[in-house]
Amino acid sequence: MSQYLDIEALNQQVSIESAFLDKLIAQQQRIIVGQGQMLDRMILGLLTNGHILLEGLPGLAKTLAIKTLAQSIDASFNRIQFTPDLLPADIIGTLIYNPANQNFSVRKGPIFANFILADEINRAPAKVQSALLEAMQEKQVTIGKETFHLEEPFLVLATQNPIEQEGTYPLPEAQTDRFMMKVIVDYPTIDEEREIMRRNLNSQVHEKIDPVIHPQDILKARKSVLKIYMDERIEKYIVQLVFATRRPENYGLKELSQWIQYGASPRASIFLAHASKAHAFMQHRGFVIPDDVQNVCRDIMRHRIGLTYEAEAESINQDEIISRILSRVEVP
Repeated sequence: MSQYLDIEALNQQVSIESAFLDKLIAQQQRIIVGQGQMLDRMILGLLTNGHILLEGLPGLAKTLAIKTLAQSIDASFNRIQFTPDLLPADIIGTLIYNPANQNFSVRKGPIFANFILADEINRAPAKVQSALLEAMQEKQVTIGKETFHLEEPFLVLATQNPIEQEGTYPLPEAQTDRFMMKVIVDYPTIDEEREIMRRNLNSQVHEKIDPVIHPQDILKARKSVLKIYMDERIEKYIVQLVFATRRPENYGLKELSQWIQYGASPRASIFLAHASKAHAFMQHRGFVIPDDVQNVCRDIMRHRIGLTYEAEAESINQDEIISRILSRVEVP
């Protein structure tokens, strides 16, 4: 009985603390038409301090979405266009020699912002990709002998174009694993595209965005997310979903063994738990239910499952494998 009362109290507290999300989402939707999945995942990444890899064709409002989010939170935003001639110093900054006083001074790079859009990350060589990923992981940058901490909140959205492979440097699996989520951005519907066309013709897309919250609100919300209640049965469910990608035959999914080269890493379990709590918070709920886990599962796991040649030959992708796992693993 006392546990029920505690959860009820937590539910009410979370309902109050998450109320600002409605204003944030409404402000986003004033500018962005559709793309609800991408907008939700960006906010989820903010709440969990996790970075996002976006895969989609050009022109699907990726830049506009993150820019709008930054303005809604009164935070700084930088866009970095990755190209083959980019150097690590172009991202993190460098030392500049001043002949007047014969000293070196630090010039900070575009990584010093709350929101970073790393556009077409697979167009830059491995050295540049590593510089960005190191900053993402450590939340700090060393220039010369000085170390600088990056501002919080700090969110990186890296994009890659799925159709162009010529002149690209694909991210190795070990590096994609550092991204919390891989989100597939799809085309808008017919009605959404008509609305996009109308807004652009009426210049509504350039409307001024007023901040509705501040960065400190996000940092406070992150602490609230950690308080969300997760039952032991949900914890076991998450671990079983991850283990089913490693030992599918133990879950009655022997046919998946020929398609999976390697399963999800322990980061998948950590991020699944954290993202499930954040999803519950976004629903103004103080506890995690199986629907929360299932909602975020594909975005968390799709870039953590390696496919065999047989899977590629049979046009089997990670989403199909995850769907089979979700349908077979017992729901608590």
